[in-house]
Amino acid sequence: MAAKVVGRGAWGSARRFGLVAYRKYSSGGSYPNIPLTAPLPGVPKPVFAAVDGQEGFETKVTTLKNGMQVASQNKFGQFCTVGILINSGSRYEAKHTGGISHFLEKLAFSSTAQFGSKDEILLTLEKHGGICDCQASRDTTMYAVSADAKGLDTVVSLLSDVVLQPRLSDEEIEMTRMAVRFELEDLNMRPDPEPLLTEMIHAAAFSENTVGLNRFCPAENIDKIDRKVLHSYMRNYYTPNRMVLAGVGIKHDQLVDCAQKYFLGAEPVWGSSTSAAVDRSVAQYTGGILKLEKDMSDVSLGPTPIPELTHIMIGLETCSFLEEDFIPFAVLNMMMGGGGSFSAGGPGKGMFTRLYLNVLNRHHWMYNATAYHHSYEDTGLLCIHASADPRQVREMVEIITREFILMAGAVGEVELERAKTQLQSMLMMNLESRPVIFEDVGRQVLATGMRKLPHELCVLIGKVNASDIKRVVTKMLRNKPAVASLGDLTELPSYEHIQAALSSKDGRLPRMYRLFR
Repeated sequence: MAAKVVGRGAWGSARRFGLVAYRKYSSGGSYPNIPLTAPLPGVPKPVFAAVDGQEGFETKVTTLKNGMQVASQNKFGQFCTVGILINSGSRYEAKHTGGISHFLEKLAFSSTAQFGSKDEILLTLEKHGGICDCQASRDTTMYAVSADAKGLDTVVSLLSDVVLQPRLSDEEIEMTRMAVRFELEDLNMRPDPEPLLTEMIHAAAFSENTVGLNRFCPAENIDKIDRKVLHSYMRNYYTPNRMVLAGVGIKHDQLVDCAQKYFLGAEPVWGSSTSAAVDRSVAQYTGGILKLEKDMSDVSLGPTPIPELTHIMIGLETCSFLEEDFIPFAVLNMMMGGGGSFSAGGPGKGMFTRLYLNVLNRHHWMYNATAYHHSYEDTGLLCIHASADPRQVREMVEIITREFILMAGAVGEVELERAKTQLQSMLMMNLESRPVIFEDVGRQVLATGMRKLPHELCVLIGKVNASDIKRVVTKMLRNKPAVASLGDLTELPSYEHIQAALSSKDGRLPRMYRLFR
């Protein structure tokens, strides 16, 4: 069959009118006449992601005989993320030496009964293209592995060994002491004060109890923590009824089979005596102020040094993430937004949030104004972090207290809808990532035994209205404030004045009259 040649200029027209252009192979033969809708001969049939009805989206949860929960979420792909989340963290260290969780985080994935060193663990994971990580927060310790789904049995076996059979050798503990000392030095030297301020605001808000206990190991406790101390803590908190084995990207039945194989009847290295000293304390909000006088003039020297700044964080108690008011508080946090004065970007970066419009855009001397919302299973904390020159601290504090009072005022329909849409968008975007889905599944199942799906949360966000915001803010403003301050605090108002400003109608600090300035 003769080939019909179509000129280059006429190619678009030929394609529009359904004409087929035939080209010749270099050998002289013509390409076969195959329409684009037909599969190509010799090419494997593509495999597309598909979900069989709504059940494909659901998180499946099974409880084993020993009380351990196994949760999985279906997700298309070759790799999976599997890990163990434990109801353990710095908030449970009241009866123990403070800093144990920090040590356990650093000691994770070290030598075990099955593996002689960390290198052996990493080499085993490499065979399945895997990586591992451990993170300890105030209320949860998380051991996680991302690897090829075909290596699930190896991964669960490794996790069981890492969590229940760690060797905790003297050499490893000594190396961890060095790592903890370095991290504490780094915390006090780094230009970004946000991690240190977050520690301070928790300590001020929940003085010496639960989530107010130090997440980082205090320097005086570093030499006190040894294998015996670690085992006494793990005996109480590393129990099956306080654990969730969560997996994303694997079949639920396979995960349950592996859990039964490696966790049922597994004898931990510290013995299987019953946990008697579990701390069931509920967070007690105290409010208060924590000051740290510090010379910040040389925090970042160089060609473009960061100017000397004083940092203030003011917080108020909110609610638990288990309560209905959690969603309005999340919307409020998004509506306040904020950031640094040098943040670039459009509306997606929060340029239309209140702390940008009312604070950073109007006061050029403010270097930072950012809202944060920390939430736990029995309490929460909404904070605003601000930074400015030490000479303008009083004015900065008044601007922040005014913003807290304005939260209870009129809420514009446009700003509320923007905050809700931005929160929904951020939720859905973050939950495209497999490790984020894993953490969400694990944390929700650990706290409630089930998981609210993203579309359910989006519906709840969509229902929030202006009266909900006003109601939760009015309730929040009845509490005493928590204040953390860092830097040159000469101009810092007294705690009583900050409290009076947050109790007033306009958020202004009481006037001060000085005879000499």
